[in-house]
Amino acid sequence: MADWPGARLIAEAQRGDLDSITALVSGSHPNVRRFARSLCATPEDAEDAAQEALIILYRKIGMLRASGALASWMFRIVRNECLRRARAVVRDREHPPAPDTPADSAEDEALRRLEAGRVAAAVAALPADQRRVLIMRDVQGHSGRVVADALGLSTAAMKSRLHRARATVRTALLTPPDPAPEGNDR
Repeated sequence: MADWPGARLIAEAQRGDLDSITALVSGSHPNVRRFARSLCATPEDAEDAAQEALIILYRKIGMLRASGALASWMFRIVRNECLRRARAVVRDREHPPAPDTPADSAEDEALRRLEAGRVAAAVAALPADQRRVLIMRDVQGHSGRVVADALGLSTAAMKSRLHRARATVRTALLTPPDPAPEGNDR
């Protein structure tokens, strides 16, 4: 495993020394790529997330508060970028390009959108810790060990959160939606 650049190099980069910034980005690249590969759904997303994280490092190194926080800062940037990309994939699945085949009826399309909206609302209503585990495990398809490591959890804690998240979403989807309010019949 590659080591992170030293505190002296980070401090010089924070002061704006261009050579130090360049060396810092180059020295951080192996670790950032490793983070991205473990968090993103596809190798392409991992490469893109790593590049985005390194660009942010280059542009915003002066905002880093403590040189010892570089690894956690970069991990958060990579994690957020991977989650953003996963959300984009889900969004693209919900709104795919128009197929060449005949379209479903308007009623079928309306029902499909209502169901997708219910799933999205159920996931969005989860507590943040459960939502992250559910997205990484069930949407991005990461292994339980990868999810637990990425979120700093034990495997048991990750499994517990995943179970609670799935149960909550299942319950929300099994509960009939509220009917549309009807006008007063007097």
